[in-house]
Amino acid sequence: MDILLGSLLIQALNAIQYGLLLFLIASGLTLIFGVMGVINIAHGSFYMMGAYFAFTITGLTGNFFVAVILGAILSVIIGSLLEWALFKHLYKRDHLEQVLLSYGLILIFEELRSIFVGDEVHSIDVPAWLNFSIPLGDIMSYPFYRLFMSGVCVLVAIGMYILINRTRIGSMIRAGATNSGMAEVLGVNISMVNRLVFSLGVGLAAFAGMINAPASAVAPGMGMEVLIVSFVVVVIGGIGSVWGALFAAMVIAFADTFGSVFFPSVAGMLTYIIMAMVLLWRPDGIFKR
Repeated sequence: MDILLGSLLIQALNAIQYGLLLFLIASGLTLIFGVMGVINIAHGSFYMMGAYFAFTITGLTGNFFVAVILGAILSVIIGSLLEWALFKHLYKRDHLEQVLLSYGLILIFEELRSIFVGDEVHSIDVPAWLNFSIPLGDIMSYPFYRLFMSGVCVLVAIGMYILINRTRIGSMIRAGATNSGMAEVLGVNISMVNRLVFSLGVGLAAFAGMINAPASAVAPGMGMEVLIVSFVVVVIGGIGSVWGALFAAMVIAFADTFGSVFFPSVAGMLTYIIMAMVLLWRPDGIFKR
């Protein structure tokens, strides 16, 4: 019985960690679409970019946390430049053009990754002071770094809540998401809001890639793995809803984690079955914008 309870607790902790990580990625995606109306299928590439930033800068500095700080700054700058150079020209255009542009970015990011880092699979060592396990009973333990990741994700979620709901910038973001034309008439600089939102979305995805790098492989194509799941999270939670993204990410994470244990033959379909059921029940997602 103790072994069963310990196994269930480990799976629950894994699901929470995975769900919070998905939330970081999907919240940036839903913010970009909810405020700017841009379908950005290159979002997974930003996640991959963050992981490779962490790998490269850690190799140069020998300090993972310095790599995270510098990588986050670089990611926000890159996001701002991409919005200024490319995405700001697509706000009034058809979604097909947005998809084509962002697909082109996927190819560019993959080629740049291949040129500068190569096609090998890499790994990052967990920082020494976080590299230990917490006992769960007499024979089981759980890596502390995964708990640390969950705690960091919770802090970022709290920070997002304060930013969006308790600051002047957050009020401008909400106004832009509700009615950008009226907000601009009332003096809100929508161009600045769009750039800020896009940079924030890129930064969140890259940050998720950076903190997850020591717990997983840094490998080619890793962005596509999270992109599809992130879109499912956005669809289930409701486009433009950050809290919908949090709820949906946890639902998907628990379904995927426990489905792999108890229903391995259909585990790969559970995510899409849940999405189909939600779309039949609430086509706009569980939480509307």
